Amino acid sequence: MKMAALCSEFGDLVQIKKQLISVISLCKERGLLHSAKWASELAFALAPLPKDELPPTSPLTEEDAQDLDALTLAKSYFDLKEYDRAAYFLKGCRSQKAYFLYMYSRYLSGEKKKDDETVDSLGPLEKGQVRNEALRELRVELSKKHTAGELDGFTLYLYGVVLRKLDLPKEAVDVFVEGIHALPLHWGAWLELSNLVTNIEMLKSLSLPDCWIKDFFMAHMYTELQMIKEALQKYQNLIEAGFSKSTYIISQIAVAYHNIRDIDQALALFNELREQDPYRIDNMDTFSNLLYVKSMKPELSYLAHNLVEIDKYRVETCCVIGNYYSLRSQHEKAALYFQRALKLNPRCLGAWTLMGHEYMEMKNTSAAIQAYRHAIEVNKRDYRAWYGLGQTYEILKMPFYCLYYYRKAHQLRPNDSRMLVALGESYEKLSQQAEAKKCYWRAYSVGDVEKMALLKLAKLHEQLNESDDAAQCYMLYIQDIFSCGEQLEHAEVSTALRYLGQYYFKNKLYDEASLCAQRCCDYNDAREEGKALLRQISQVRDQIETPSADLFAPLSNNNTPVRRVSPLNLISFTP
Repeated sequence: MKMAALCSEFGDLVQIKKQLISVISLCKERGLLHSAKWASELAFALAPLPKDELPPTSPLTEEDAQDLDALTLAKSYFDLKEYDRAAYFLKGCRSQKAYFLYMYSRYLSGEKKKDDETVDSLGPLEKGQVRNEALRELRVELSKKHTAGELDGFTLYLYGVVLRKLDLPKEAVDVFVEGIHALPLHWGAWLELSNLVTNIEMLKSLSLPDCWIKDFFMAHMYTELQMIKEALQKYQNLIEAGFSKSTYIISQIAVAYHNIRDIDQALALFNELREQDPYRIDNMDTFSNLLYVKSMKPELSYLAHNLVEIDKYRVETCCVIGNYYSLRSQHEKAALYFQRALKLNPRCLGAWTLMGHEYMEMKNTSAAIQAYRHAIEVNKRDYRAWYGLGQTYEILKMPFYCLYYYRKAHQLRPNDSRMLVALGESYEKLSQQAEAKKCYWRAYSVGDVEKMALLKLAKLHEQLNESDDAAQCYMLYIQDIFSCGEQLEHAEVSTALRYLGQYYFKNKLYDEASLCAQRCCDYNDAREEGKALLRQISQVRDQIETPSADLFAPLSNNNTPVRRVSPLNLISFTP
């Protein structure tokens, strides 16, 4: 059955269900279990088909019939992970199905030996030169068949995987695209392609089949490329098209919200996912990251215990336990579990990044740098690893390095205020004040998560004796802090009030200066200065009375963009 002809629009969900059932069968026959699982979850979200609507099994060719006994025997060995044994009995078989399983068995045998050798001989952070020895032979054989046009969609996928493993990304992309055109419904090929797409321009340049599965791929790619608004829109369209019950889509939307730090929304979706699929382990490491950020210790403890009961030897389980120990400040234990995760899967991106964070906590900067570098090798789009590298070099007082890594993080997350503030600090250390000002202002403009940008900008203006701009920023900072409704722990409101009190006093705006001085008295660290300023104001007022000017006229046309602000009603502030 020619799979390319199977694609249809979302209007015909019955047709889509039939296609999914067919591709599940094809993937299972070839041992492609993750693709079969993905298609099965999607098919489960659609209404069941009546018996007479079920698609027929794919017809056997003459070659299939000849190879049937060998294929059945080899598949039983393959399922038991006896890959060399499976390959031995498939050698000489002529059908497409048997040829794929023969080559795939040889590939997996090489991967298994490589992983065993890696675990036996290497420390958790050593690069190591252990390679899959089968890759070069496989490439030569598949290349000949490719040139002769004898590869079907599945073997094209395997050829692409071999090329990627041999660090030939351009050739791999071409082969994956060719494989997707030959077999559009094989999700594994789309996923492999997604790992090689580095930016939106490259994504737009790909010639992809016009098929409903492409929408799933585009939504996945938008999430990967941090284009979360577009990703959420795509997933919403898929839900409306009939996939509202898909746990895969719910998990992807939760991950998207996690990526834009909409923690409450992401937590709600993960909790919904746990209700629908309580034994699910996929994406639970991301769920644990959210619980960690919210310091939800009992919930994280429950999740860790629950996953250990389900399967304690899964990568995600190890990461969840690692996060649990990290939240309890047991960083050595946390690092140990992230190392376990990496022994199970050396390409686990999250584990490398989280282990870097743990080494940072333990003040082991060289190990942290190695861990973050490994994360970047796995995925150059991981902004957390670039940001982590910037932080480690900041500790090492190497601002030029910081600047490079923070820039990389900022390119991946242009609207993340944390990257912008870090960039601003690096520019400041390198005495590039104009650039620092731009970064701080931009961080405030995009929605400053940590409420630090205006404060840093105000202090920078203060150092440069740009008092009007400093006062403007301190005013905005105070308004920003109090508009949150909650007092932030690091809030330096007293610093801002102290400066504004002196600023108004110098500018003979005694009413405003008096108001700021009174507010200073509410803070322990500014109380004495507030009282002293009130005494000064009292002395001056005894001598002269000056009408106060418009407090909120634009203060200056200096580098910082200044916006009109509403009158600062300090009386309404509750410290």
